[in-house]
Amino acid sequence: GRSHSRPERPVIRPATTDDIKALVALEQRCFDTDRLSARQFRYLLTRGHASTLVDEGEGVIRGYVLVLFRRGTSLARLYSIAVDERARGLGVGARLLAAAEARARDEGCVHMRAEIRVDNKASQALFSASGYRYFGVYEDYYEDHSNAVRVEKRLVTREDYRGVRVPYYEQTLDFTCGGAALMMAMRALDPGFVIDRRTEIRLWREATTVFMTSGHGGCGPYGLALAAHHRGFDVTVYASHESGLFVDSVRSEEKKTVIRLVEEDFLDEIEREAIPLHFERLTVNTLDDAVHAGRVPVVLISSYRMYQEKFPHWVVVTGADESFFYVHDPFVDREKGKTDTDCVDIPIAKAEFERMARYGKAAQQAAVIIGPRNRGGAKRK
Repeated sequence: GRSHSRPERPVIRPATTDDIKALVALEQRCFDTDRLSARQFRYLLTRGHASTLVDEGEGVIRGYVLVLFRRGTSLARLYSIAVDERARGLGVGARLLAAAEARARDEGCVHMRAEIRVDNKASQALFSASGYRYFGVYEDYYEDHSNAVRVEKRLVTREDYRGVRVPYYEQTLDFTCGGAALMMAMRALDPGFVIDRRTEIRLWREATTVFMTSGHGGCGPYGLALAAHHRGFDVTVYASHESGLFVDSVRSEEKKTVIRLVEEDFLDEIEREAIPLHFERLTVNTLDDAVHAGRVPVVLISSYRMYQEKFPHWVVVTGADESFFYVHDPFVDREKGKTDTDCVDIPIAKAEFERMARYGKAAQQAAVIIGPRNRGGAKRK
């Protein structure tokens, strides 16, 4: 009898640089705008913190999925998924999505997020059928000004989560992360508190240490605590060192003197106002207890574990479960293709966050824990 060779079974495999030409051709067929270029694919395949998987059958790439990972966090972002029109209806998209989730779990991720065009009902149906939940709209997201629907899925069983619903605000200047973080915390506890650029800059002016490593001075914990206290919020401060939080990173003796004078002035007012101040190490238990009590911690981290650059940076702890803290990061690294989807409720393993929440050679730590407004009403400065 005559022998018949069976058709090759489709496989999902990691993409290589040999696939770039086929991937670009697929982009051209599937998308009218926001197409990835050969150069972008090459970067993502060789240097980017990403994973690209392809569905291949009979030697033809029928679809691909691209997932981005964020260093120091447990968050994955499904950046792009495409299926050739000739292969639609065959379950290619669902298989690629499942493979992307498996790859994210291998990377230690607990959440996957994605943006989908509001008019792409097929993709929305695919993600919905796979257990993704809607969590907002990103306006004017695409090149043609279309909006994007934001979706998210937890990739492992959800643990006992606690937290306060914290609105997101992106810092507008390189040095205003402290003001932006504090605004988010205060708005979470008082929905009537106005968050806007004027308030962001006003808070920075009130809390700045005047000098830091270069350029404009960032905010210290004492200034942030007083800014919240002046607005009537209950405040507790934690600092691992009694003085000179940013002094080690400044070479100029004159600048060091100014920083110390600013801190002394802040500390004198903190003592007069009887704001609780603890000179002790910031622990996981301290942050857990604060979140459990409905308070919002604003925590100083070293950005190195997230951005590979050593600068002090303020973030907001929005929640916690058994294994993770969830964080709003006011900095959106748009040059690296990030959006605020990547910066909202970022899951960070507790042990990793404890390492992250240290700055400088002396591993200095600082946090300002914000509670509800005092019953006496807000003070006006």
